[in-house]
Amino acid sequence: MEFSMRRCGGGELLHPQDRAEDVLEDNDFIQLVFAGDDGTNDPSLTPAGLTSYREPREYISLDGNSLTTADLVSLGQGLFKIKLTPEAEGRVKASREVIDATIRENRVVYGINTGFGKFAQTLIPKEQLIQLQTNLVRSTCAGVGAPLSVERTRMLLALRINVLAKGHSGISLETLDAIIKAFNASCLSWVPEKGTVGASGDLAPLAHLALGLMGEGRMWSPRSGWADAKAVLEGHGLTPLMLKPKEGIALINGTQLISSLGAEAVERALAVAKQADIIAALTLEALRGTTKAFNSAVHAVRPHPGQVEVAARLRSVLHSDVFPSQISESHELCTRVQDAYTLRCIPQVHGVVNDTIAFVQKLICTELNSATDNPLVFAESGETISGGNFHGEYPAKALDYLAIGVHELCNISERRIERLVNPALSELPAFLVRDGGLNCGFMIPHCTAAALASESKALCHPSSIDSLSTSAGTEDHVSMGGWAARKALRVVEHVEQVLAIELLAACQALEFLRPLKTTTPLEKVYELLRSVVRPLDSDRVMSPDIEAAHTLVQQQKVWTTVQPYMEEYRRKLQK
Repeated sequence: MEFSMRRCGGGELLHPQDRAEDVLEDNDFIQLVFAGDDGTNDPSLTPAGLTSYREPREYISLDGNSLTTADLVSLGQGLFKIKLTPEAEGRVKASREVIDATIRENRVVYGINTGFGKFAQTLIPKEQLIQLQTNLVRSTCAGVGAPLSVERTRMLLALRINVLAKGHSGISLETLDAIIKAFNASCLSWVPEKGTVGASGDLAPLAHLALGLMGEGRMWSPRSGWADAKAVLEGHGLTPLMLKPKEGIALINGTQLISSLGAEAVERALAVAKQADIIAALTLEALRGTTKAFNSAVHAVRPHPGQVEVAARLRSVLHSDVFPSQISESHELCTRVQDAYTLRCIPQVHGVVNDTIAFVQKLICTELNSATDNPLVFAESGETISGGNFHGEYPAKALDYLAIGVHELCNISERRIERLVNPALSELPAFLVRDGGLNCGFMIPHCTAAALASESKALCHPSSIDSLSTSAGTEDHVSMGGWAARKALRVVEHVEQVLAIELLAACQALEFLRPLKTTTPLEKVYELLRSVVRPLDSDRVMSPDIEAAHTLVQQQKVWTTVQPYMEEYRRKLQK
Protein backbone atom coordinates (compact mmCIF):
# COMPACT_ATOMS: atom_id res chain seq x y z
CA MET A 1 0.00 0.00 0.00
CA GLU A 2 1.29 3.47 -0.87
CA PHE A 3 0.30 6.46 1.24
CA SER A 4 0.39 10.08 0.10
CA MET A 5 -1.13 13.45 0.92
CA ARG A 6 -2.83 15.92 -1.37
CA ARG A 7 -3.26 19.54 -0.45
CA CYS A 8 -6.94 20.33 -0.93
CA GLY A 9 -7.52 23.39 -3.06
CA GLY A 10 -4.23 23.34 -5.01
CA GLY A 11 -4.43 19.62 -5.61
CA GLU A 12 -0.68 18.93 -5.66
CA LEU A 13 0.71 15.86 -3.98
CA LEU A 14 2.82 16.33 -0.86
CA HIS A 15 5.66 13.99 0.02
CA PRO A 16 5.04 11.93 3.19
CA GLN A 17 8.22 13.41 4.71
CA ASP A 18 7.07 17.00 4.15
CA ARG A 19 6.39 18.90 7.36
CA ALA A 20 2.72 19.87 7.08
CA GLU A 21 3.29 23.12 8.97
CA ASP A 22 5.91 24.12 6.36
CA VAL A 23 3.77 23.56 3.28
CA LEU A 24 0.21 24.38 4.31
CA GLU A 25 -1.54 27.72 4.03
CA ASP A 26 -3.86 28.86 6.86
CA ASN A 27 -7.01 27.35 5.34
CA ASP A 28 -5.46 24.26 3.78
CA PHE A 29 -6.07 20.75 4.91
CA ILE A 30 -4.66 17.44 3.77
CA GLN A 31 -6.70 14.89 1.89
CA LEU A 32 -5.34 11.46 2.70
CA VAL A 33 -4.79 9.25 -0.34
CA PHE A 34 -4.29 5.51 0.24
CA ALA A 35 -3.30 3.80 -2.99
CA GLY A 36 -3.68 0.09 -3.59
CA ASP A 37 -1.23 -2.15 -5.44
CA ASP A 38 -2.43 -0.79 -8.78
CA GLY A 39 -1.57 2.77 -7.73
CA THR A 40 -5.14 4.06 -7.67
CA ASN A 41 -6.82 5.57 -4.62
CA ASP A 42 -8.51 2.91 -2.49
CA PRO A 43 -10.81 4.47 0.16
CA SER A 44 -11.15 1.10 1.90
CA LEU A 45 -7.53 1.42 3.03
CA THR A 46 -8.17 4.67 4.86
CA PRO A 47 -8.09 4.28 8.66
CA ALA A 48 -11.53 4.06 10.24
CA GLY A 49 -13.21 7.40 10.71
CA LEU A 50 -10.60 9.47 8.84
CA THR A 51 -10.66 11.04 5.39
CA SER A 52 -8.69 14.24 5.93
CA TYR A 53 -6.27 15.79 8.36
CA ARG A 54 -6.06 19.48 9.14
CA GLU A 55 -2.84 20.59 10.80
CA PRO A 56 -3.91 22.30 14.03
CA ARG A 57 -2.41 25.71 14.78
CA GLU A 58 -4.00 26.46 18.15
CA TYR A 59 -3.27 24.91 21.52
CA ILE A 60 -5.27 23.72 24.48
CA SER A 61 -3.38 24.11 27.76
CA LEU A 62 -3.83 21.07 29.98
CA ASP A 63 -3.56 21.35 33.75
CA GLY A 64 -5.16 18.08 34.85
CA ASN A 65 -8.11 19.88 36.39
CA SER A 66 -10.28 21.61 33.80
CA LEU A 67 -10.65 19.40 30.70
CA THR A 68 -14.25 19.16 29.45
CA THR A 69 -15.94 16.52 27.33
CA ALA A 70 -16.21 19.07 24.49
CA ASP A 71 -12.48 19.87 24.78
CA LEU A 72 -11.58 16.20 24.58
CA VAL A 73 -13.74 15.60 21.50
CA SER A 74 -12.12 18.63 19.83
CA LEU A 75 -8.68 17.23 20.63
CA GLY A 76 -9.77 13.91 19.17
CA GLN A 77 -10.84 15.63 15.97
CA GLY A 78 -7.36 17.08 15.61
CA LEU A 79 -8.48 20.68 16.05
CA PHE A 80 -5.85 21.57 18.67
CA LYS A 81 -2.37 20.75 19.83
CA ILE A 82 -1.48 20.34 23.51
CA LYS A 83 0.79 22.16 25.91
CA LEU A 84 1.05 22.02 29.70
CA THR A 85 0.45 24.93 32.04
CA PRO A 86 3.48 26.01 34.08
CA GLU A 87 1.66 24.87 37.23
CA ALA A 88 1.22 21.38 35.78
CA GLU A 89 4.89 21.21 34.86
CA GLY A 90 5.82 22.11 38.43
CA ARG A 91 3.59 19.39 39.86
CA VAL A 92 5.01 16.77 37.48
CA LYS A 93 8.58 17.68 38.48
CA ALA A 94 7.74 17.55 42.18
CA SER A 95 6.10 14.11 41.95
CA ARG A 96 9.07 12.73 40.03
CA GLU A 97 11.42 13.92 42.76
CA VAL A 98 9.48 11.72 45.20
CA ILE A 99 10.05 8.68 42.97
CA ASP A 100 13.74 9.44 42.55
CA ALA A 101 14.10 9.82 46.33
CA THR A 102 12.34 6.50 46.86
CA ILE A 103 14.83 4.73 44.62
CA ARG A 104 17.85 6.45 46.18
CA GLU A 105 16.70 5.49 49.67
CA ASN A 106 15.87 1.90 48.70
CA ARG A 107 12.33 2.18 50.05
CA VAL A 108 9.95 -0.59 48.93
CA VAL A 109 6.98 0.85 47.01
CA TYR A 110 4.51 -1.09 44.87
CA GLY A 111 5.05 -0.68 41.16
CA ILE A 112 8.46 0.95 41.55
CA ASN A 113 10.59 -1.90 42.89
CA THR A 114 8.05 -4.68 43.27
CA GLY A 115 6.18 -6.92 40.88
CA PHE A 116 2.56 -6.25 39.95
CA GLY A 117 -0.76 -7.71 41.04
CA LYS A 118 -0.16 -11.14 42.58
CA PHE A 119 3.61 -10.42 42.39
CA ALA A 120 3.37 -7.36 44.65
CA GLN A 121 5.46 -9.14 47.31
CA THR A 122 8.30 -9.82 44.86
CA LEU A 123 11.16 -7.33 45.23
CA ILE A 124 13.00 -6.27 42.08
CA PRO A 125 16.75 -5.41 42.15
CA LYS A 126 17.63 -1.79 41.36
CA GLU A 127 19.48 -2.74 38.17
CA GLN A 128 16.26 -4.32 36.78
CA LEU A 129 13.83 -1.48 37.52
CA ILE A 130 13.86 -0.15 33.96
CA GLN A 131 13.37 -3.65 32.54
CA LEU A 132 10.47 -4.11 34.98
CA GLN A 133 8.57 -1.20 33.44
CA THR A 134 9.28 -2.29 29.86
CA ASN A 135 8.19 -5.84 30.64
CA LEU A 136 4.98 -4.53 32.21
CA VAL A 137 3.98 -2.63 29.08
CA ARG A 138 4.84 -5.46 26.72
CA SER A 139 3.11 -8.16 28.75
CA THR A 140 -0.01 -6.05 29.15
CA CYS A 141 -0.40 -5.60 25.39
CA ALA A 142 -2.97 -8.37 25.08
CA GLY A 143 -5.88 -6.52 23.48
CA VAL A 144 -7.91 -7.90 20.60
CA GLY A 145 -10.31 -6.64 18.00
CA ALA A 146 -10.29 -3.75 15.57
CA PRO A 147 -8.13 -0.75 16.45
CA LEU A 148 -9.67 2.41 17.78
CA SER A 149 -10.25 5.01 15.10
CA VAL A 150 -7.68 7.76 14.70
CA GLU A 151 -9.98 10.23 16.47
CA ARG A 152 -10.61 7.93 19.43
CA THR A 153 -6.93 7.08 19.78
CA ARG A 154 -6.13 10.77 19.78
CA MET A 155 -8.73 11.31 22.51
CA LEU A 156 -7.27 8.46 24.54
CA LEU A 157 -3.76 9.90 24.31
CA ALA A 158 -4.91 13.44 25.11
CA LEU A 159 -6.78 12.25 28.18
CA ARG A 160 -3.80 10.26 29.43
CA ILE A 161 -1.65 13.39 29.10
CA ASN A 162 -4.21 15.38 31.10
CA VAL A 163 -4.22 12.82 33.90
CA LEU A 164 -0.42 12.71 34.02
CA ALA A 165 -0.44 16.53 34.19
CA LYS A 166 -2.11 16.33 37.59
CA GLY A 167 1.28 15.44 39.05
CA HIS A 168 0.30 12.34 41.01
CA SER A 169 1.75 9.69 38.69
CA GLY A 170 5.50 10.10 39.18
CA ILE A 171 6.27 10.37 35.49
CA SER A 172 9.21 12.58 34.51
CA LEU A 173 8.59 15.84 32.70
CA GLU A 174 11.02 14.66 30.00
CA THR A 175 8.85 11.61 29.27
CA LEU A 176 5.62 13.57 29.39
CA ASP A 177 7.00 16.19 27.00
CA ALA A 178 7.94 13.39 24.58
CA ILE A 179 4.38 12.05 24.72
CA ILE A 180 2.99 15.53 24.06
CA LYS A 181 5.27 15.91 21.03
CA ALA A 182 3.95 12.60 19.69
CA PHE A 183 0.37 13.80 20.18
CA ASN A 184 1.06 17.11 18.46
CA ALA A 185 2.54 15.24 15.50
CA SER A 186 -0.49 12.90 15.46
CA CYS A 187 1.72 9.84 15.97
CA LEU A 188 -0.88 7.41 17.28
CA SER A 189 -0.39 3.85 18.47
CA TRP A 190 -2.39 0.81 17.36
CA VAL A 191 -4.90 0.28 20.20
CA PRO A 192 -7.27 -2.72 19.96
CA GLU A 193 -10.70 -1.80 21.30
CA LYS A 194 -11.30 -4.96 23.36
CA GLY A 195 -9.53 -6.47 26.33
CA THR A 196 -10.16 -4.22 29.33
CA VAL A 197 -12.21 -5.25 32.37
CA GLY A 198 -11.91 -1.79 33.92
CA ALA A 199 -10.38 -3.13 37.13
CA SER A 200 -6.83 -1.77 37.50
CA GLY A 201 -7.87 0.72 34.90
CA ASP A 202 -7.88 0.10 31.17
CA LEU A 203 -4.62 -1.85 31.28
CA ALA A 204 -4.49 -3.49 27.84
CA PRO A 205 -5.59 -0.47 25.74
CA LEU A 206 -3.29 1.90 27.63
CA ALA A 207 -0.40 -0.55 27.30
CA HIS A 208 -0.88 -0.65 23.53
CA LEU A 209 -0.94 3.15 23.58
CA ALA A 210 2.38 3.18 25.46
CA LEU A 211 3.92 0.46 23.28
CA GLY A 212 3.81 2.60 20.15
CA LEU A 213 5.36 5.52 22.03
CA MET A 214 8.19 3.13 22.96
CA GLY A 215 8.78 2.56 19.25
CA GLU A 216 7.32 -0.94 19.22
CA GLY A 217 4.31 -2.33 17.36
CA ARG A 218 2.37 -0.24 14.84
CA MET A 219 1.66 3.46 14.74
CA TRP A 220 -0.26 5.85 12.50
CA SER A 221 0.54 9.39 11.45
CA PRO A 222 -0.88 11.57 8.66
CA ARG A 223 2.45 11.28 6.84
CA SER A 224 2.97 7.52 7.04
CA GLY A 225 -0.37 5.84 7.53
CA TRP A 226 0.03 2.61 9.53
CA ALA A 227 3.68 1.64 9.77
CA ASP A 228 6.37 0.45 12.18
CA ALA A 229 6.14 2.63 15.29
CA LYS A 230 9.85 3.37 15.53
CA ALA A 231 9.99 4.44 11.88
CA VAL A 232 6.93 6.66 12.31
CA LEU A 233 8.42 8.41 15.35
CA GLU A 234 11.82 8.86 13.75
CA GLY A 235 10.16 10.17 10.59
CA HIS A 236 8.78 12.99 12.74
CA GLY A 237 12.11 13.61 14.45
CA LEU A 238 10.91 11.97 17.67
CA THR A 239 12.76 9.52 19.91
CA PRO A 240 11.01 6.40 21.25
CA LEU A 241 10.40 6.46 25.00
CA MET A 242 12.94 4.86 27.32
CA LEU A 243 10.88 4.23 30.43
CA LYS A 244 12.26 5.17 33.83
CA PRO A 245 11.22 3.44 37.08
CA LYS A 246 7.46 3.83 37.78
CA GLU A 247 6.78 5.20 34.28
CA GLY A 248 5.39 1.99 32.77
CA ILE A 249 2.71 1.64 35.40
CA ALA A 250 2.10 5.40 35.24
CA LEU A 251 1.25 5.06 31.55
CA ILE A 252 -1.08 2.06 31.72
CA ASN A 253 -3.02 2.46 34.98
CA GLY A 254 -6.29 4.43 34.76
CA THR A 255 -9.78 4.69 33.32
CA GLN A 256 -8.92 6.67 30.19
CA LEU A 257 -10.40 4.30 27.58
CA ILE A 258 -13.74 4.20 29.41
CA SER A 259 -13.69 7.94 30.01
CA SER A 260 -12.55 9.08 26.56
CA LEU A 261 -15.14 6.94 24.79
CA GLY A 262 -17.62 8.11 27.42
CA ALA A 263 -16.83 11.75 26.63
CA GLU A 264 -17.63 11.13 22.96
CA ALA A 265 -20.85 9.35 23.90
CA VAL A 266 -21.87 12.27 26.12
CA GLU A 267 -21.18 14.90 23.47
CA ARG A 268 -23.03 12.97 20.76
CA ALA A 269 -25.91 12.33 23.16
CA LEU A 270 -26.15 16.06 23.95
CA ALA A 271 -26.28 16.86 20.24
CA VAL A 272 -28.86 14.25 19.30
CA ALA A 273 -31.11 15.01 22.28
CA LYS A 274 -31.51 18.65 21.23
CA GLN A 275 -32.27 17.67 17.67
CA ALA A 276 -34.74 15.01 18.79
CA ASP A 277 -37.02 17.79 20.05
CA ILE A 278 -36.99 19.50 16.65
CA ILE A 279 -37.61 16.29 14.71
CA ALA A 280 -40.44 15.37 17.08
CA ALA A 281 -41.96 18.81 16.47
CA LEU A 282 -41.94 18.11 12.73
CA THR A 283 -43.74 14.83 13.33
CA LEU A 284 -46.31 16.56 15.55
CA GLU A 285 -47.03 19.02 12.75
CA ALA A 286 -47.25 16.27 10.11
CA LEU A 287 -49.72 14.36 12.30
CA ARG A 288 -51.65 17.57 13.00
CA GLY A 289 -51.17 17.34 16.74
CA THR A 290 -51.92 20.02 19.30
CA THR A 291 -49.43 22.22 21.14
CA LYS A 292 -51.63 22.55 24.25
CA ALA A 293 -49.67 19.93 26.20
CA PHE A 294 -46.55 22.09 25.97
CA ASN A 295 -48.09 25.05 27.79
CA SER A 296 -45.58 26.41 30.31
CA ALA A 297 -48.13 26.17 33.12
CA VAL A 298 -48.24 22.37 32.73
CA HIS A 299 -44.50 22.04 33.20
CA ALA A 300 -44.16 24.65 35.94
CA VAL A 301 -45.99 22.30 38.30
CA ARG A 302 -43.58 19.45 37.55
CA PRO A 303 -40.38 21.45 37.17
CA HIS A 304 -37.78 18.87 36.20
CA PRO A 305 -35.12 20.92 34.34
CA GLY A 306 -35.05 18.70 31.25
CA GLN A 307 -38.83 18.57 30.95
CA VAL A 308 -39.15 22.35 31.25
CA GLU A 309 -36.40 22.90 28.68
CA VAL A 310 -37.85 20.47 26.12
CA ALA A 311 -41.29 22.03 26.40
CA ALA A 312 -39.74 25.47 25.88
CA ARG A 313 -37.90 24.24 22.78
CA LEU A 314 -41.11 22.81 21.36
CA ARG A 315 -43.01 26.04 21.98
CA SER A 316 -40.28 28.03 20.23
CA VAL A 317 -40.56 26.11 16.94
CA LEU A 318 -44.25 25.17 16.86
CA HIS A 319 -47.30 27.34 16.12
CA SER A 320 -47.26 30.68 17.93
CA ASP A 321 -47.84 34.38 17.33
CA VAL A 322 -44.12 34.62 16.52
CA PHE A 323 -44.06 31.72 14.07
CA PRO A 324 -47.57 30.85 12.86
CA SER A 325 -48.23 27.51 11.17
CA GLN A 326 -50.76 27.15 8.39
CA ILE A 327 -50.96 23.45 9.17
CA SER A 328 -51.83 24.13 12.79
CA GLU A 329 -54.37 26.78 11.86
CA SER A 330 -56.04 24.36 9.43
CA HIS A 331 -57.13 21.98 12.21
CA GLU A 332 -57.64 24.28 15.18
CA LEU A 333 -61.39 23.54 15.13
CA CYS A 334 -60.99 19.76 15.02
CA THR A 335 -62.66 17.62 17.71
CA ARG A 336 -59.51 15.83 18.86
CA VAL A 337 -59.10 16.39 22.61
CA GLN A 338 -55.55 15.15 23.12
CA ASP A 339 -52.76 13.32 21.31
CA ALA A 340 -51.17 9.93 21.87
CA TYR A 341 -48.37 9.74 24.43
CA THR A 342 -45.57 9.76 21.84
CA LEU A 343 -46.68 13.30 20.93
CA ARG A 344 -48.22 14.60 24.13
CA CYS A 345 -45.47 13.34 26.44
CA ILE A 346 -42.44 14.49 24.44
CA PRO A 347 -41.31 16.89 27.21
CA GLN A 348 -41.58 14.22 29.89
CA VAL A 349 -39.77 11.49 27.91
CA HIS A 350 -37.20 13.66 26.15
CA GLY A 351 -36.79 15.69 29.33
CA VAL A 352 -35.49 12.89 31.51
CA VAL A 353 -33.04 11.97 28.74
CA ASN A 354 -31.64 15.50 28.93
CA ASP A 355 -31.35 15.27 32.71
CA THR A 356 -29.67 11.86 32.44
CA ILE A 357 -27.09 13.19 30.00
CA ALA A 358 -26.39 16.18 32.27
CA PHE A 359 -25.80 13.85 35.23
CA VAL A 360 -23.47 11.59 33.26
CA GLN A 361 -21.58 14.53 31.77
CA LYS A 362 -20.84 15.90 35.24
CA LEU A 363 -19.53 12.54 36.42
CA ILE A 364 -17.44 11.97 33.31
CA CYS A 365 -15.94 15.47 33.57
CA THR A 366 -14.87 14.64 37.12
CA GLU A 367 -13.29 11.44 35.84
CA LEU A 368 -11.46 13.27 33.04
CA ASN A 369 -9.69 15.37 35.65
CA SER A 370 -8.98 12.67 38.23
CA ALA A 371 -5.79 10.86 39.16
CA THR A 372 -6.74 7.25 38.47
CA ASP A 373 -3.50 5.30 38.51
CA ASN A 374 -1.76 3.37 41.28
CA PRO A 375 0.23 3.99 43.34
CA LEU A 376 -0.37 7.74 43.63
CA VAL A 377 2.40 10.19 44.44
CA PHE A 378 1.80 13.06 46.86
CA ALA A 379 4.69 15.51 46.60
CA GLU A 380 3.50 17.65 49.51
CA SER A 381 4.00 14.82 52.00
CA GLY A 382 6.60 12.88 50.04
CA GLU A 383 4.35 9.81 50.14
CA THR A 384 3.50 7.20 47.54
CA ILE A 385 0.21 5.53 48.44
CA SER A 386 -1.48 2.46 46.96
CA GLY A 387 -5.21 2.95 46.50
CA GLY A 388 -8.07 2.05 44.19
CA ASN A 389 -8.74 5.14 42.06
CA PHE A 390 -8.12 3.03 38.95
CA HIS A 391 -11.38 1.13 39.45
CA GLY A 392 -13.75 1.87 36.57
CA GLU A 393 -17.04 1.53 38.44
CA TYR A 394 -17.87 5.24 38.38
CA PRO A 395 -17.68 5.80 34.62
CA ALA A 396 -18.97 2.27 33.93
CA LYS A 397 -22.16 2.80 35.93
CA ALA A 398 -22.61 6.27 34.45
CA LEU A 399 -22.28 5.03 30.88
CA ASP A 400 -24.67 2.13 31.47
CA TYR A 401 -27.10 4.78 32.72
CA LEU A 402 -26.41 6.96 29.67
CA ALA A 403 -27.24 4.09 27.31
CA ILE A 404 -30.49 3.36 29.14
CA GLY A 405 -31.41 7.03 29.19
CA VAL A 406 -30.59 8.05 25.64
CA HIS A 407 -32.13 4.88 24.19
CA GLU A 408 -35.56 6.21 25.11
CA LEU A 409 -35.19 8.76 22.30
CA CYS A 410 -34.83 5.78 19.97
CA ASN A 411 -37.79 4.00 21.54
CA ILE A 412 -40.22 6.91 21.27
CA SER A 413 -38.97 7.98 17.85
CA GLU A 414 -39.64 4.52 16.42
CA ARG A 415 -43.20 4.72 17.77
CA ARG A 416 -43.69 8.13 16.13
CA ILE A 417 -42.44 6.68 12.83
CA GLU A 418 -45.10 3.97 13.21
CA ARG A 419 -47.74 6.66 13.61
CA LEU A 420 -46.50 8.42 10.48
CA VAL A 421 -46.55 5.33 8.23
CA ASN A 422 -49.73 3.71 9.59
CA PRO A 423 -52.78 5.20 7.80
CA ALA A 424 -55.06 4.15 10.67
CA LEU A 425 -53.11 6.51 12.94
CA SER A 426 -51.92 9.23 10.57
CA GLU A 427 -54.80 9.87 8.16
CA LEU A 428 -52.04 10.02 5.54
CA PRO A 429 -51.34 7.62 2.64
CA ALA A 430 -50.07 4.25 3.82
CA PHE A 431 -46.28 4.25 4.21
CA LEU A 432 -46.20 7.86 3.00
CA VAL A 433 -46.21 7.08 -0.71
CA ARG A 434 -48.57 7.43 -3.63
CA ASP A 435 -49.66 4.34 -5.57
CA GLY A 436 -49.32 2.12 -2.51
CA GLY A 437 -48.99 -1.52 -3.47
CA LEU A 438 -47.00 -0.67 -6.53
CA ASN A 439 -44.76 1.33 -4.15
CA CYS A 440 -43.78 0.29 -0.63
CA GLY A 441 -42.62 3.73 0.47
CA PHE A 442 -41.45 3.92 4.11
CA MET A 443 -42.48 0.37 4.97
CA ILE A 444 -38.92 -0.94 5.31
CA PRO A 445 -37.25 2.22 6.72
CA HIS A 446 -39.68 1.74 9.61
CA CYS A 447 -38.49 -1.86 9.90
CA THR A 448 -34.92 -0.57 10.06
CA ALA A 449 -35.88 1.77 12.89
CA ALA A 450 -37.59 -1.09 14.71
CA ALA A 451 -34.50 -3.29 14.29
CA LEU A 452 -32.22 -0.59 15.66
CA ALA A 453 -34.53 0.07 18.60
CA SER A 454 -34.69 -3.62 19.42
CA GLU A 455 -30.92 -4.06 19.20
CA SER A 456 -30.43 -1.09 21.49
CA LYS A 457 -32.71 -2.64 24.10
CA ALA A 458 -30.33 -5.60 24.33
CA LEU A 459 -27.33 -3.24 24.43
CA CYS A 460 -28.91 -1.39 27.36
CA HIS A 461 -28.38 -4.40 29.61
CA PRO A 462 -25.84 -2.99 32.08
CA SER A 463 -22.32 -4.33 31.71
CA SER A 464 -21.25 -2.97 35.09
CA ILE A 465 -23.45 -5.43 36.99
CA ASP A 466 -21.03 -8.18 35.91
CA SER A 467 -17.70 -8.95 37.56
CA LEU A 468 -15.12 -11.69 37.04
CA SER A 469 -12.15 -12.18 39.33
CA THR A 470 -8.80 -11.63 37.60
CA SER A 471 -5.09 -11.57 38.46
CA ALA A 472 -5.26 -14.71 40.60
CA GLY A 473 -7.87 -13.21 42.89
CA THR A 474 -6.04 -9.94 43.53
CA GLU A 475 -8.32 -8.01 41.21
CA ASP A 476 -11.44 -9.77 42.44
CA HIS A 477 -14.01 -7.13 41.50
CA VAL A 478 -14.03 -5.42 38.11
CA SER A 479 -16.29 -2.91 36.36
CA MET A 480 -16.44 -4.10 32.73
CA GLY A 481 -16.44 -0.39 31.93
CA GLY A 482 -14.83 -0.69 28.50
CA TRP A 483 -17.88 -2.56 27.24
CA ALA A 484 -20.16 -0.04 28.97
CA ALA A 485 -18.50 2.76 26.99
CA ARG A 486 -18.57 0.94 23.65
CA LYS A 487 -22.21 -0.05 24.16
CA ALA A 488 -23.17 3.52 25.02
CA LEU A 489 -21.59 4.75 21.80
CA ARG A 490 -23.44 2.17 19.75
CA VAL A 491 -26.75 3.06 21.38
CA VAL A 492 -26.15 6.76 20.68
CA GLU A 493 -25.44 5.94 17.04
CA HIS A 494 -28.69 3.96 16.81
CA VAL A 495 -30.57 6.93 18.25
CA GLU A 496 -29.03 9.17 15.59
CA GLN A 497 -30.03 6.74 12.84
CA VAL A 498 -33.61 6.24 14.04
CA LEU A 499 -34.12 10.00 14.38
CA ALA A 500 -32.71 10.39 10.87
CA ILE A 501 -35.44 8.02 9.64
CA GLU A 502 -38.06 9.99 11.58
CA LEU A 503 -36.77 13.19 9.99
CA LEU A 504 -37.16 11.64 6.54
CA ALA A 505 -40.64 10.35 7.33
CA ALA A 506 -41.88 13.59 8.88
CA CYS A 507 -40.69 15.65 5.92
CA GLN A 508 -42.27 13.14 3.52
CA ALA A 509 -45.54 13.43 5.45
CA LEU A 510 -45.46 17.21 4.98
CA GLU A 511 -45.55 16.63 1.21
CA PHE A 512 -49.14 15.39 1.59
CA LEU A 513 -50.20 18.52 3.49
CA ARG A 514 -49.02 20.96 0.85
CA PRO A 515 -49.62 23.73 -0.05
CA LEU A 516 -50.00 24.35 3.69
CA LYS A 517 -46.79 25.26 5.46
CA THR A 518 -45.54 24.69 8.96
CA THR A 519 -43.67 27.32 11.03
CA THR A 520 -40.66 29.16 9.63
CA PRO A 521 -38.07 27.26 11.73
CA LEU A 522 -39.56 23.89 10.82
CA GLU A 523 -39.79 24.85 7.15
CA LYS A 524 -36.07 25.63 7.33
CA VAL A 525 -35.43 22.11 8.63
CA TYR A 526 -37.55 20.75 5.79
CA GLU A 527 -35.45 22.77 3.31
CA LEU A 528 -32.26 21.50 4.96
CA LEU A 529 -33.29 17.89 4.41
CA ARG A 530 -34.48 18.59 0.88
CA SER A 531 -31.03 19.99 0.08
CA VAL A 532 -29.70 16.44 0.37
CA VAL A 533 -32.76 14.16 -0.10
CA ARG A 534 -35.55 14.66 -2.64
CA PRO A 535 -39.18 13.71 -1.91
CA LEU A 536 -40.15 10.06 -2.34
CA ASP A 537 -42.38 10.07 -5.43
CA SER A 538 -41.87 6.37 -6.12
CA ASP A 539 -39.76 3.58 -4.68
CA ARG A 540 -36.00 3.90 -4.73
CA VAL A 541 -33.03 2.66 -2.68
CA MET A 542 -33.46 4.29 0.73
CA SER A 543 -30.12 3.58 2.41
CA PRO A 544 -28.41 6.66 0.88
CA ASP A 545 -31.31 8.84 2.06
CA ILE A 546 -30.98 7.51 5.61
CA GLU A 547 -27.22 8.03 5.51
CA ALA A 548 -27.62 11.61 4.26
CA ALA A 549 -30.13 12.41 7.00
CA HIS A 550 -27.90 10.72 9.59
CA THR A 551 -25.01 12.95 8.49
CA LEU A 552 -27.16 16.05 9.04
CA VAL A 553 -27.91 14.85 12.57
CA GLN A 554 -24.28 13.96 13.31
CA GLN A 555 -23.15 17.38 12.11
CA GLN A 556 -25.85 19.01 14.28
CA LYS A 557 -27.25 20.85 11.27
CA VAL A 558 -30.86 20.35 12.36
CA TRP A 559 -30.03 22.21 15.55
CA THR A 560 -27.95 24.98 14.00
CA THR A 561 -30.70 25.56 11.44
CA VAL A 562 -33.38 26.30 14.04
CA GLN A 563 -31.24 27.87 16.76
CA PRO A 564 -31.47 31.47 15.46
CA TYR A 565 -35.27 31.20 15.27
CA MET A 566 -35.50 29.78 18.77
CA GLU A 567 -33.47 32.73 20.04
CA GLU A 568 -35.72 35.12 18.12
CA TYR A 569 -38.79 33.53 19.71
CA ARG A 570 -37.36 33.94 23.20
CA ARG A 571 -36.35 37.55 22.56
CA LYS A 572 -39.82 38.46 21.36
CA LEU A 573 -41.40 36.60 24.23
CA GLN A 574 -39.42 38.67 26.72
CA LYS A 575 -40.61 42.00 25.28
